[in-house]
Amino acid sequence: MASLIATKFTVPQGLLLALVGFVLVLFVLVVLMGFIFLLSFIIRSLDKKGKKAKIESEKPAEEPALAPGSSGQIKLNNVDERTAAMIMAIVADELQTPLNELRFISVKEVTEEGK
Repeated sequence: MASLIATKFTVPQGLLLALVGFVLVLFVLVVLMGFIFLLSFIIRSLDKKGKKAKIESEKPAEEPALAPGSSGQIKLNNVDERTAAMIMAIVADELQTPLNELRFISVKEVTEEGK
């Protein structure tokens, strides 16, 4: 061991040894970079499969079919469903129009304070 340390190199031998050291370090760095890219590729492919499965499992449920003659949803503001149903029936009766031909978008209670 002591003989290696005490060995004297000529300038060309020293440059060659330094070049071999640099090449070895760069080779190890390239191998590590390739390993990181390989792991990244594997993780991305697994993540895409997981997202695809998650998206397929989280498809929104189809909305239930509306009753014949129904016009969709109605927004109730400070009114319970029973009161809103009575108001809609009264409006339909006053207009002498079938209830399924009217479209109510919202029903809101108006108070004296709100005017």
